[in-house]
Amino acid sequence: MKKLTLGICGLAVLAMGFGFVSAAPVPAVRINLGTLAPRGSVYHHSLQSMAEAWRSAPDGGVKLAIYPDGTQGGEADMVKLMRVGSLQAGLLTAVGLSEIEPGVAGLQYAPMLFRDFDEFEYVSDRLRPTLENKLAAKGFVVLFWVDAGWVRYFSKQPILTPEDLKRSKIFVWAGDIEQVKIMKHAGLTPVALETSDILPGLQSGLIDTVTVPPIFALAGQVDVRAPHMLDLNWAPLIGACVVKQDAWAKIPPAGQAVLLAEAAKCGKEIRASSRKESENAIHAMKKRGLKVHEVTPEVLEQWRASTEKTYPEIRGGLVPADVFDEVQTLIKEYRAHPAKK
Repeated sequence: MKKLTLGICGLAVLAMGFGFVSAAPVPAVRINLGTLAPRGSVYHHSLQSMAEAWRSAPDGGVKLAIYPDGTQGGEADMVKLMRVGSLQAGLLTAVGLSEIEPGVAGLQYAPMLFRDFDEFEYVSDRLRPTLENKLAAKGFVVLFWVDAGWVRYFSKQPILTPEDLKRSKIFVWAGDIEQVKIMKHAGLTPVALETSDILPGLQSGLIDTVTVPPIFALAGQVDVRAPHMLDLNWAPLIGACVVKQDAWAKIPPAGQAVLLAEAAKCGKEIRASSRKESENAIHAMKKRGLKVHEVTPEVLEQWRASTEKTYPEIRGGLVPADVFDEVQTLIKEYRAHPAKK
């Protein structure tokens, strides 16, 4: 009996030495992702598809937990949560991304800088590698870039001209001190709030004007309180899905490659759908009473002249001077040779 026992022990030692004992399963890395994207939106659905694909990645996969609807707070709050490790990732707009790297603001924070999406894409395609390097230097990996179509003005009373805007109380993101300062210098009345306070603010009269993409206005029922929309392409709402480098480093290289491929699919799906959904959102809101106000060429020039007066303050204020100058150079390059797109 003693010999049998010794024999079994010896076999066990040999099995361990030659790797015959099965290793314990590798636990999945968990990544918590926060976003303001509404539950049920194209952004949320695409993120859920990505999460499903990530679950079966090599070496145990990744468990991606998604927190939509701003349940983790505003974007500045989510960036803080990523820095302390409560969140590891976020699908953020330029507002949140600028909390990490101010250069991202160069694609969004200068109103009426881009005339159409072709122009915007030409500039953004060439600027993104620079921005990704800047974000990497701050400890974040970019998984994909997105946009949500054009930001539009939604208001309680019709806003047709820049002078009309000066009589409004305009929502701006909480914590955006520089934007508040620039708007006040332009004769406007900004009111800084969190996104969760938009509807209560409209209802109480604290604000009467909101700048958001139509898809967010529809999801948040902004049009119910602010039933007038100015058909003016104010700025594209850009965003990116980012993950902390320390969390990303926990994933083996083979797994990272699979995750990046699935993330690229997610970003492509969102970009393909979001602009179309933005237009569909306008039609849906018109059915429930939204009044869309067109802009004549003469009034369009008034808006351009009004916004361009703010560019000297935006340069070096909201947008780092080097990034602002690079964007301007790329725009001039595109307009000189639009066929290059």
